[in-house]
Amino acid sequence: MLDVNRNQLFLAGMLFLFLGFQLRVVDSYKLTPELTQMLAERTGHPLAAVNAATPTLTQSGRPMAQKTIQPAEWIGWAMLSLAATLILQSFIMKRPEGK
Repeated sequence: MLDVNRNQLFLAGMLFLFLGFQLRVVDSYKLTPELTQMLAERTGHPLAAVNAATPTLTQSGRPMAQKTIQPAEWIGWAMLSLAATLILQSFIMKRPEGK
C-alpha cells in the first residue's frame, strides 16, 4: 500500500487551498463551444443535435452554444476546510527520513 508522507499531504492541501480560493472568487465559468459540444454528446443532451446542425446552417465552423457553470458556494468552503485539515495534519506528521 502507498504510504503518504508529509510533503505529499502538504502538496494536496495547497492544491485544495488554491482550488478553494478559485471557487470562492469566481462566480461562474463559461465553457468553450467545443467543450460544451463534447459534454452534450457524451450525456446525450439534445443540444448535441442542435450544435451539429448549426455550423451548416450558419456557414460557420464553430458551434454557437456555450454552457455556463455556476458552482455552489459551499463547494469553495468545503475545499478550503479540506485544505486546512490536510495542511495542519502535514505539520503534525514526522518529517521524511533519509536526508
